[in-house]
Amino acid sequence: MSNLTPEDRSERRLDVAGWPVRVCSYRLGATYFCTIDNVDPGARVARSRGATREEAEKLALERAEERLAATRRRAG
Repeated sequence: MSNLTPEDRSERRLDVAGWPVRVCSYRLGATYFCTIDNVDPGARVARSRGATREEAEKLALERAEERLAATRRRAG
């Protein structure tokens, strides 16, 4: 049984399709994982994995862009 603990963790905030999001990425073993959630209420918008941080974040950001661009905002 291997001891997989998250390493090389990174967190930043961006705007994607006009929505504030948090981009979290980390490495487990040889694989990088990325999750993107909207800051409020914190629902996960996209996630992905890749051989590098850049690959994992690129894939997750593409998915988040598609999903958030299709999301309607309530007036108010």
